[in-house]
Amino acid sequence: MKILGVVGARPNFMKIDPVLRVLERRPELFSTVLVHTGQHYDESMSQVFFRDLGLRPPDINLGVGSGSHAEQTGTTMIQVEKVLLTEQPDLVIVVGDVNSTLATAVTAAKLQIPVAHVEAGLRSFDRRMPEEINRIATDVLSDYLFTPSRDADENLHREGVPDERVHFVGNVMIDTLQRSLEFVERSSIFERLGVERGQYALLTLHRPSNVDHVQVLSEILEALGEIQKALPVIFPIHPRTEKQIGKFGLQDRVEAMKELRIIPPLGYLDFLALESQAKLVLTDSGGIQEETTVLEIPCLTLRENTERPVTVTQGTNQIVGHDRARIVTAASSILAGDVPQGRIPELWDGQAAERIMTVLREHLK
Repeated sequence: MKILGVVGARPNFMKIDPVLRVLERRPELFSTVLVHTGQHYDESMSQVFFRDLGLRPPDINLGVGSGSHAEQTGTTMIQVEKVLLTEQPDLVIVVGDVNSTLATAVTAAKLQIPVAHVEAGLRSFDRRMPEEINRIATDVLSDYLFTPSRDADENLHREGVPDERVHFVGNVMIDTLQRSLEFVERSSIFERLGVERGQYALLTLHRPSNVDHVQVLSEILEALGEIQKALPVIFPIHPRTEKQIGKFGLQDRVEAMKELRIIPPLGYLDFLALESQAKLVLTDSGGIQEETTVLEIPCLTLRENTERPVTVTQGTNQIVGHDRARIVTAASSILAGDVPQGRIPELWDGQAAERIMTVLREHLK
C-alpha cells in the first residue's frame, strides 16, 4: 500500500510523525510519501519542527504560503492534484483541521483515492471557526476516520457516518509527546530565559477570533496585566499576534507589563520543556489543551468553546473565554492552590499510531 501523508501547519507535524514511523517499520506492507504543503513556511513555524522531531525531510514541498482561506485552499488543491496524479497513492492520510487538510481531502476524493483522517470527529459546534468547517467537510469525505476520543465517535454517529468507517484509536499527539519527553532535558530554555521551573505561566495566543479584534485582544491583555503581577508570563509570540498588537497600537500597553516575557516562537522540545514545568498555561490552541491534560498542568483556554471537551470533563482544562474577570479569577484560584485534578483520557497512552497501522493492515488484507 502506497500511502501519501500531507502536513501543512504546526500541529500536523506532531500528528503525522508517529503514524509514518510505525508504517515505515513494515516496508513489506507500506511505502510512504510525505508532502509538505508549506502552509506554514518560515523557519520558526515549520522547519524547526522537522528538526526537533527527527522527522525525515518532506519528499515534496509545495510552497503554498499564506493568503486568504480561499486562496490557500485553492492553491493547495491545484498543487496537491498534480502530486496525486503523479504519485498514484493507494491512500492519502490527512491530519487535523487546517486548510491543507480540507484541500487534500477534497482533491483526493474527486480522484477516487481513499482518504484517512487522523483526529476525526472533533467538534466545537461553532461554525464561525474556519477549522470547524474543515473538520466537518473532511470527515464527510474520509473513508477511514481515526478518532482520539469517545465523544468524537458520538459526533460522527450523530452525523450519519457509517460505523464501519470510524475507528477509535486514541490521540496521536500523545504518541509524540511521550516519545519527546525523554529529550526535554536537553533543552536549555530555562537557563536562556532565566526562569525557575514551576514559577511562571506559559501563554500562547494566535486565533483570529482573539487577535483580530481590538476589543477582544485588549481584554485579554488586561487580564494578562493582572496575572503577570503575580508571576512571570512567558509568551512565545505568534507572528500574527505580534502584527495585530502593532496594528491596534497596543505595543505600549504590552511593554508596560514588565513580567510579560515576549520571546520568538519556540521549537517543539523547548516549548514542551516550558509547558511541562509551568504553574499554569493559558492558550487558545487545541493541541495544548490535550498536552496539558496528559502533563497534569492546569490549563485556561481563552475561547468560548472547545472541540476537545474531554480535556475539560476529564482533564485539567477550563474554558474561560476572553473575559478579563473570568480569566483573572480562574488564574488566581490556581495560584492559590485550587488545581483541577484530572485524569488521562482513554487510549491516550502513546500507542495510537500502532492502532492506526493495525486497522490499515487488516483492511489491506
